[in-house]
Amino acid sequence: MERLLLILIVMCCYLYSCKLVLSGQAIESPQYKVVHSESDFELRQYRESSWMSALVRETTSFEKATKDGFHRLYQYIHGANLNTSEITMTAPVLTSIVPSVHGPAEYYVRLYLPAKYERTPPQPSSDLNLQFDKWRSHCIAVRKFTGFAKDDHVHKEFETLVNSLNKHLNGKPAILEDKSSYAIAQYNASYHLSGRLNEVWMDLSGFTSDC
Repeated sequence: MERLLLILIVMCCYLYSCKLVLSGQAIESPQYKVVHSESDFELRQYRESSWMSALVRETTSFEKATKDGFHRLYQYIHGANLNTSEITMTAPVLTSIVPSVHGPAEYYVRLYLPAKYERTPPQPSSDLNLQFDKWRSHCIAVRKFTGFAKDDHVHKEFETLVNSLNKHLNGKPAILEDKSSYAIAQYNASYHLSGRLNEVWMDLSGFTSDC
């Protein structure tokens, strides 16, 4: 019965992701609609959304960057803000990887802000060095994968997504405007050992379809 319930939840989130239900608790997530779907990827149009972002530099490890950035975000949602507000945990934890020609990549670890804080979120404590990001509605290519997101395979998952886009969406050059930047979305807590959901995100702001 629990397995059937999980399948129904994932199917629901596949079409219109507003909330995920994990471990019996509703987790708020950014809203989207699927505008194109293939067996190995989908295109989603996300609505306008708000995020709190932690920039992490001077590391070549996706895992370390995510851990360091999330530690600061975790403090923020547990009262390290000027209002000492407790903010509900959301999903996913999103790590954007932006390569640099001058050194190691920059990592932006982000946490989606609940709708009640989308316009005026509590201001983070200055020592956390966090930034408020407001995203306009835009299109994202998404590839799902399971297990833990590790240094040794996240880039391979991204390359697989790029290859899928080249194969299925040939003739739309704007879609691969930036072939190097991508993000990894993680939906489960570290203690969740099975049935994990991760995604590779690629921004398709140049795509001129329904998005």
